Amino acid sequence: MRFAMNDHIQAVHEPPIGEVKRWAAARSVEGPPLIDLCQAVPDYGPPPELLAHLHAAVDDPLTCRYTPDEGLPEVRQAVCDRYRRRYDAKVQPDQFCLTVGASAAFWLAMLVLCQAGDEVILQLPCYFDHPMALQSLAIRPVYAPFGEGQRGLPDPAAIARLITPRTRAILLVSPSNPTGAVIPPDLLRELYFLARQHRVALVLDETYSDFIEGMPHDLFTLAGWHDTLVQVISFGKSYALTGYRAGLLAAAPAFIGQALKLQDTMTVCQPRITQLGLQYGLERLDDWVTANRLMMALRHDRFVTEFARPGNRFRLVASGSFFAWVRHPFAGRTGREVAQKLALDAGLLTLPGEVFGPGMEDYLRLAFGNIRDQAIPEAVGRFRSAG
Repeated sequence: MRFAMNDHIQAVHEPPIGEVKRWAAARSVEGPPLIDLCQAVPDYGPPPELLAHLHAAVDDPLTCRYTPDEGLPEVRQAVCDRYRRRYDAKVQPDQFCLTVGASAAFWLAMLVLCQAGDEVILQLPCYFDHPMALQSLAIRPVYAPFGEGQRGLPDPAAIARLITPRTRAILLVSPSNPTGAVIPPDLLRELYFLARQHRVALVLDETYSDFIEGMPHDLFTLAGWHDTLVQVISFGKSYALTGYRAGLLAAAPAFIGQALKLQDTMTVCQPRITQLGLQYGLERLDDWVTANRLMMALRHDRFVTEFARPGNRFRLVASGSFFAWVRHPFAGRTGREVAQKLALDAGLLTLPGEVFGPGMEDYLRLAFGNIRDQAIPEAVGRFRSAG
């Protein structure tokens, strides 16, 4: 090419799931059938009644049109109602902006909060898209250390030591992607008040929160929660609508107003068809979501039981929700080398630990949300053989 490209973006590693899928495409056809533990998507589809609702909506010409940038009023009201059921939340519709997936909500949050050269604290191991986005924007990721004994849960004292005049946010993910660990409500509250004390945002990504039993935390019950808390969330996993990109940003009305300036220049609005599907789910599918949470909990428990059987040299460090975080047994080899060998030789697709932050080369992320219960023994058996 005869023109320059952005140096910050060129320095970012390529999307890791695409890299792993290419390994799979290059493997011998004589190998064992693939077991995909790479991408965290539900193996089930939306309920038939939701699909029928979307099918009928497609026939309405209005479905083809834009909505307000922040989303349809009735959908944001449905979000409010669900938050009041789920979180006992003190919320209003003007505290929500519907986005194209949680990824767009995250970009909006970071662009409103930060300028080039600012810092955001991330807990290791961290979801790979977050540092990729920050580095693209010339925002410095500052990594809170990973403690195996704490399953990667954040340590408020360690995070406090990382706060500088350039810090704009503490970024947390619960349940964690990649470890699956859930931050306990009391710990989240402590981190909320730490952020409040230092006048920085607590940005909380809760993409998998519908797979937590009970109320995930009480932050939305606090008076003035939006003075400190910014939430990023997706309902794609909740309603098996991952391709519809049903994301959400929750924050102060003034923050949402700034985010809408950016949304208008990027995507304008969440697609109307997505909003119609989201509204249906928010209003009618609480029991369906609960049933899937229970199913995933059973799947997780079976996976953990199988993984702990004798003869497996891969060690489970943390797990929960859709994920397991494991230490591989091959000293001196990177996670990428091990993950590629597992893909080519054992037909197991996993993600290497180093894409989840510096110093994570000894680990792999397994996503078992998209494999059926009956495939779990075979998947774990391949780890035992590879070890």
